Amino acid sequence: MDREQGTNGEIQDAPEPQAGETATGEETIETLRAEVARLSEEAERNWQQFLRAAADLENYRKQAARQREDAVAMTRRSMLLVILGVMDTLERALAHAGAVAGEGQASAIADGIRLAHRQVLERLAALGVRPMESVGQPFDPRVHEAVDTVPAGENAQAGTVIDEVQRGYFVGDEVLRPARVRVAQ
Repeated sequence: MDREQGTNGEIQDAPEPQAGETATGEETIETLRAEVARLSEEAERNWQQFLRAAADLENYRKQAARQREDAVAMTRRSMLLVILGVMDTLERALAHAGAVAGEGQASAIADGIRLAHRQVLERLAALGVRPMESVGQPFDPRVHEAVDTVPAGENAQAGTVIDEVQRGYFVGDEVLRPARVRVAQ
């Protein structure tokens, strides 16, 4: 009885030729070649499937990293906008404190507000946030939001920002919040 290696790697008995059949060495070689070709094709298909799965996994990792970065950036932006709301309140308080300056206790309160305002500005600067300088600049719709127009006077040309209603801020090179401005017309 002949022995041959099966598809699972184990040595098996070769099938006995049936009555009237004769197995020649060439037929056995051809059978083995066909089996090798089939297994080679299967191995190639499996390899290509593996490569596609590896590429899909890498794409998923990149997409997940982008989504995390976007979520962090969006949360950071939201938190900075909340802090800017506090800055607006401090700036309004400072504007009103100037009207009552010189009155003992009111002056001390104004000094406290100035200190808090300066600290918040320093913390924002450490986070890459900086205020826009708008007054006297040409109106730019990318960084300004016009809330009012006033007639151009001697000191202002048409299309120039003459007053800030609400200060704008940059974070890095991007507009965090546009400046709300009055524009000479």
